[in-house]
Amino acid sequence: MTEFRDQNLSETRFEEVNLDKSVFSRVSLKDARLRNINLSGAEFRAVLIEHSVWSGVELKDVRISGELINVVVNGVDIGPLVDAELNRRMPERAKMRPESSEGFREAWEILLRLWAGTLERAKALPEELLHQSVDGEWSFIQTLRHLNFASAAWINRMALGEISPWHPLDLPWDEAPGWEGIPWNREARPSLEQVMAVRTERQGRVGAFIKSLTEEQLGSAVTRTEPGWPRLEGFPLKECLNTVLNEEWEHRLYAERDLAVLETLQKRGNSSWTSF
Repeated sequence: MTEFRDQNLSETRFEEVNLDKSVFSRVSLKDARLRNINLSGAEFRAVLIEHSVWSGVELKDVRISGELINVVVNGVDIGPLVDAELNRRMPERAKMRPESSEGFREAWEILLRLWAGTLERAKALPEELLHQSVDGEWSFIQTLRHLNFASAAWINRMALGEISPWHPLDLPWDEAPGWEGIPWNREARPSLEQVMAVRTERQGRVGAFIKSLTEEQLGSAVTRTEPGWPRLEGFPLKECLNTVLNEEWEHRLYAERDLAVLETLQKRGNSSWTSF
């Protein structure tokens, strides 16, 4: 297999070229022009598509999961339609973008309740399955580790000013650039009890912060320029909180989706199955 690493191939022309089963990772295709392209069977993860025009496109048996803003399909902005349908299916979802301190308190209580049910569902499985990946996604335990990282980043660091609030088991997102001093061991296999000890502490910090949240605080901004992540100036505190709510909501749905697969595997007696 030919490999291209750390090369500038901008303005390269590919014509009558077979790139079947190729792997593109951390590749920029900004302002690229794609014509008569066959992407059948392709998989896209963590892809940014902005200010893009697709015409003469055939979409069949396609699953898209992500944020849809000003996505116009055949003259219709589908983002609000999808948003409304998801809220219809899950009425509590609409409460995950609160506008007041009381709204944040309500949203956090909803998340705690929902996650309690998800955790009980997970505990009913052998712990080995909680380390299993479904379709290349994070395992259940990795998901909890990532949520611990998110809470530390957006509440402990950004909101509370703790410059380096990390625990060795914290897990950034897979495409993160990496930072000195921030742990990132995707392959660690801690027990559920170990991860939940960190999570309980982190949830307590988030809950205490939201419980004391005032409207004045909610309208304020925070700045963190010290080494590490996030490094932001004048960032709305409200958006720090919204990020935590969104992470908790979306990753619980992913966890529930994958737990259903793992439960099926357990019933079949195939606890050694893995998709790594």
